[in-house]
Amino acid sequence: MENEKVNIKDLRNGMKRVTVEANVVEKGETREVRSRYKDETYNVADAVVADETGSIKLTLWNEQIDQVEVGNKIKIENGYITSFKGEIQLNVGKFGTMTVE
Repeated sequence: MENEKVNIKDLRNGMKRVTVEANVVEKGETREVRSRYKDETYNVADAVVADETGSIKLTLWNEQIDQVEVGNKIKIENGYITSFKGEIQLNVGKFGTMTVE
């Protein structure tokens, strides 16, 4: 199933190397977070992306935040799924790519 497009409704916590194509339906405010490991801060924003099967929160970091606007169609390749406070989230991560169409 590697690199095959996955419907949002089929995403599960712990999945890796997922490819998702979706539309950005919501984008939250940018906030600053401090690294746990280094004395650095990062900008983070949450977006909600949806396909015809459902929606999921997408975490955007630093320069990704400015690349995405509501209404964009995006493709995440090599992404992964985590759970935070009981809600699953789509992450691009350092090995994934996000393409904005």
